[in-house]
Amino acid sequence: MTDPVTTPEPAEHQKIDTSVPHSARIWNYWLGGKDNYPVDEEAGDAYTAVFPGIVTIARCSRAFLRRNIAYLVSEAGIRQFLDIGTGLPTAQNTHEVAQQLAPEARIVYVDNDPMVLAHARALLYSTPQGATAYIDANVTDPARILAAAAETLDFDRPTALILSNILGHVADYAQARALVTELMSALPSGSYLSINDGSRGIDPVFEQAQDAYNNSGAVPYNLRTVDEITSFFDGLELIDPGVVSVTQWRPEPGAPTPEVIAEHGGLARKP
Repeated sequence: MTDPVTTPEPAEHQKIDTSVPHSARIWNYWLGGKDNYPVDEEAGDAYTAVFPGIVTIARCSRAFLRRNIAYLVSEAGIRQFLDIGTGLPTAQNTHEVAQQLAPEARIVYVDNDPMVLAHARALLYSTPQGATAYIDANVTDPARILAAAAETLDFDRPTALILSNILGHVADYAQARALVTELMSALPSGSYLSINDGSRGIDPVFEQAQDAYNNSGAVPYNLRTVDEITSFFDGLELIDPGVVSVTQWRPEPGAPTPEVIAEHGGLARKP
């Protein structure tokens, strides 16, 4: 195990607020995890009562990320990962998938949830050959993220930027695009961008459930159209099959034809 590396914990993040539901804990609940509170279970159950398919979306999103990382390591030769919006540890985290294929892989996780910080040591478990680190920061502060990540990653070498279900928390679409541009501008040619987010215009019941969730007092998550998600990759070279339902992005060989779900994503290379 490498020595854990974390940034100082801001005072405003030291207390875990159990009075309101939190997206990372609800997502953990849907994935079958135990790192959540009754308020999160209640919000999660209320959501699934309207739209049971959210559990499928959560699990297919995780599977999409796993396939992305496997491609990046095995086919693209990537050995560095910057995973922003990490969420709570579950099975097959980024470093587990990457280092199983390439033990020398280096991974930096970024999140600003106090429960994720509390579990940072689980995220920081690494092979002796590789490295992991955790940064307590918000996706809206790319300068801080990049400066801290540079302590573990070499930004002269190709790096994969992972933004899995995080851009929906940036309400302003133009700001979300600007954040992606700023983060990718710091990475060299041959780097990759992986994004997946909940999509609007696919399932009206999902949209109804999400709107109700956003009005519940929880931190809102904004669904975006497939065209908007695709635009995050502007200027990059999309890897086949492009931006698609996460179930349809390079499914496992021999798997049944997957259904389209309201979660879209893709992977692209910086030329």
